Amino acid sequence: MSAEFTISSLEDFLAVIKDELKMKRPYYRGQSKRTIDGYPLMPSIGRFKHLAKMNLGAFYDFECSTLDTFANHVVGQVNHLPRNDWEYLALAQHHGLPTRFMDWTTNPLVALYFASRNAKPNTDSAVYVLTKEVAKYSEIIRNGENKHKEIEPIGDLSTEITTEDDDPYNEFAIDENEEDANTGTVVSEDETDYNLVIKPTKFDLLKDDVKSPFDITQNIIYDPAHVSPRIRAQDGVLLACHRPLKPIDDTEYIEIIIKHNKNNHRKICHQLEQYGVFDKQLFPDLDGMAKWLKYKEFETAEQ
Repeated sequence: MSAEFTISSLEDFLAVIKDELKMKRPYYRGQSKRTIDGYPLMPSIGRFKHLAKMNLGAFYDFECSTLDTFANHVVGQVNHLPRNDWEYLALAQHHGLPTRFMDWTTNPLVALYFASRNAKPNTDSAVYVLTKEVAKYSEIIRNGENKHKEIEPIGDLSTEITTEDDDPYNEFAIDENEEDANTGTVVSEDETDYNLVIKPTKFDLLKDDVKSPFDITQNIIYDPAHVSPRIRAQDGVLLACHRPLKPIDDTEYIEIIIKHNKNNHRKICHQLEQYGVFDKQLFPDLDGMAKWLKYKEFETAEQ
């Protein structure tokens, strides 16, 4: 694991977020159970052990046929039909179907809420933060059409290769440690050279690379359409996992442990409510209202 922190209060948590997290775009996930306590970071579909016995082809067919069945029942149930597999799968995830999506949030307080609200007695909970940079689906769709293409020279008499065994780019080797500050693309040492080649970085993906969530070759962050007020209220994003039957590697996240002693979880929930992070706000429907009223009128009386 990249790092591990232990907190006992909201103040401790905010200090870790402010002083310890250096990633550009952190994504958070709160869990009432830690990974070491039997709840690894993996999508819901990966928690069904019988699926792990399938080969990749059979699992692919299973995912696709399951989504097809769901999609066949969507007509007449929603105001706007999903436009592609990404939207259909996000809708299925929202309604409880196990998928290769994982729920994350861009709001650390929301993650702390989910880690604390339903924490078990005498059990530590945790907030997980992705440390590995993840490509975003929206950026790939917006920028991916032309970004991946190489720029190659147009030959003329002065630049044509005379020896067949010569590699035309050996003379213009690229220094892997140099990067263009504006574009993030790796370029040759002499940018004025005629034989300049711009090579794609690892996140320069084409639209075809993310045509379906079932065909991705790396994890992708997907911002789902607001099919529910809950998604907007929780600043929710989905992590599409390219290996949904395996947990996220422990080198790709840090763990912020919330200790259970001294009634810490209840105290944190009370503090979060003061900051506007509580059931009624995160679940803006009757279920959320009932959860909030249960907390206010029944559960807090036990403190």
